[in-house]
Amino acid sequence: MLSVLDIFRIGIGPSSSHTVGPMRIGKRFVKRLSKQGVLESTTRVEVILRGSLAFTGEGHATPKATIYGLLGYSPEAFDPELASKNLSEIYSKNQIILNGSKSINFNPVLDLLFDYETPTKLHPNEMQMTAFDFEGNILLERIYYSTGGGFIASYDQLSSPLKGDIISNGFRVPHDFGSAEDLLRLCADHKMSIDEIIITNEDAIRKRSKTNAALDKVGAVMFDCIDRGLNCEGVLPGGLEVRRRSPDLWKKLTQTEMSNEREQLFDWLNVYALAVNEENAAGGQVVTAPTNGAAGIIPAIIRHYCYDDSNSVKNIRKFLLTAGGIGLLYKQRASISGAEMGCQGEVGVACSMAAAGLAAIWGGSSLQIAQAAEIGMEHNLGLTCDPVGGLVQIPCIERNAIGAVKAVNAARLSLHSEGKMKVSLDQVIETMRQTGLDMSTKYKETSQGGLAVNVVEC
Repeated sequence: MLSVLDIFRIGIGPSSSHTVGPMRIGKRFVKRLSKQGVLESTTRVEVILRGSLAFTGEGHATPKATIYGLLGYSPEAFDPELASKNLSEIYSKNQIILNGSKSINFNPVLDLLFDYETPTKLHPNEMQMTAFDFEGNILLERIYYSTGGGFIASYDQLSSPLKGDIISNGFRVPHDFGSAEDLLRLCADHKMSIDEIIITNEDAIRKRSKTNAALDKVGAVMFDCIDRGLNCEGVLPGGLEVRRRSPDLWKKLTQTEMSNEREQLFDWLNVYALAVNEENAAGGQVVTAPTNGAAGIIPAIIRHYCYDDSNSVKNIRKFLLTAGGIGLLYKQRASISGAEMGCQGEVGVACSMAAAGLAAIWGGSSLQIAQAAEIGMEHNLGLTCDPVGGLVQIPCIERNAIGAVKAVNAARLSLHSEGKMKVSLDQVIETMRQTGLDMSTKYKETSQGGLAVNVVEC
């Protein structure tokens, strides 16, 4: 099993697969150079981006993220001011210090290449990293994949099922489950809720106190992101001239009496989700939930339904554990990568996770929680990923607001249901997987179809 803390990663915007993943890959490659004893002999490093990383990499800040990784930065502990200063020096001097220890010549224009022609092998987000010595001999060459949500894997890992990213990084736990059916059976057999099953598994990985501290940290980063977004006005970077809307909506909500409760509910969810994803689009710190492109849905619902209450800490943990457990099913049975599944694998999965978490907070049974997750995904099936200008802005920011409202309704519908529904969570996850595989690459984070070609950039 993976850990729910693998699903909720603290990182930077605008994309977990295009920013967080490449940063981790860059750092991992330099670490491999050191481990194999060839770092000191390295005089040049070449990076080739392929597939979705090439087509939308520029708009998703992939080149910058890759360089940050080569410098030794981690998404979890990132100093944007210092990193930006380092980046400026690299572009002006055409030199880079690998992991802060080995200085080499590095021209981002010549040494970081976009390959739009070569087909990717095992995943649409492919990076080839090559290190050369002074005479041009190859010291080390590796192909890596950014598989969504900040997860990464080498070619060897993905090509060998027994050594895959999930298996090699997994843990032995007391309540192993590979499907929603398994999870529901465990709940029934042990008379435990989904969050209790998950926290017991987490106990096999680390002390309960450390898990709780990590969950609290995740919640705190989510709320900090919302607060920054609500109070930061202006235009988002990238050239589309998209204006931040959450500050204005926040002022209306806090300074004006709303006309009715329904309108107010939608606007509260909207403003929180917009705030997070505007921060993400600006390159701010967010939590993959389960990805950066879908980072606003879960925080919006937690903020509205679990925050500022005497039971808030307990409820936030319960929400994250339940939602994280559902996220594990999608990661292990399908994919959370927009480049593989389209946006159904990002916003769709986030909506499903959030619906489950909220159903748990509202006292739903394990079956009702699973049904909430199923409803949340069923009505996102086929959702495309076609970002305008290759930026995580249109339609991504609004889509999180819509996804948050959908998730709440999915939770409500599940609590009003009686007995087993006609469509199971396992069936809808498999349907999402098949739909993603059948979907044209034009609609899977390449900006080659849909809104990306029908909306004129200006």
